[in-house]
Amino acid sequence: MQAGSRYWLVGASEGLGRALAIKLSEAGVELALSARSAERLQELADVLPSGASVHPVDVSDLAAVKDAATDVGQIDGVIYAAGVYWPMEARAWDAEAVEAMCDINFTGAARVLGECVPAMIERDAGHVVLVGSLSGFRGLPGAIGYGASKAGLMHLAENLRAELHATGVKVQLVNPGFIKTRLTQKNAFKMPFLLEADAAADNVIAAMRSTRFQSNFPRVFSWLFRGANFLPAWAYYRLFGR
Repeated sequence: MQAGSRYWLVGASEGLGRALAIKLSEAGVELALSARSAERLQELADVLPSGASVHPVDVSDLAAVKDAATDVGQIDGVIYAAGVYWPMEARAWDAEAVEAMCDINFTGAARVLGECVPAMIERDAGHVVLVGSLSGFRGLPGAIGYGASKAGLMHLAENLRAELHATGVKVQLVNPGFIKTRLTQKNAFKMPFLLEADAAADNVIAAMRSTRFQSNFPRVFSWLFRGANFLPAWAYYRLFGR
């Protein structure tokens, strides 16, 4: 990532995506902005210091993604930060909401990457950044749909890294904890290590400038989730299950 490069930022209209757009633009990155709302995207593009184009898209619609990718044209990198979230327990399963989380958070990314990655491989140059979540490391109560969708996205990033690590295509996965956004306002519980969107965006940009494949933050909070992967099932569910 450097000044003058061009990135397609999907999920740019609010929250972490919007904060990322502002900071990337301040760093001299040219942006192609995508989300569902053309109005919000244009409002954002109008205040960005570097050049920005607006490409509204519903990532649940493959034809719309294909059209948007054609409209965006050649890019140096793609950042997938689109996501939806509803806190949900199995006893209150909302099939429509679960489908939306899986479709936007995971399958939407697969649709977007399908329009970007092959061209990057052909050029042997490009940058793929996927925004996962600490909740994707292992199953958690109250995360039906969301946790699974983020776990799928994280696995997709690992697939790409495994194939492309020796090429000119850089693949990175960033896994934030709680970020203060419209989505996390739905949570009725205390959220430890809650980050403002600006602070979370700083972490993402630092990760993009690094050579690391995976970056987890806040760091201390992430140790809890990473460490949980090493627990046997009986111990994990005794500690983390309800």
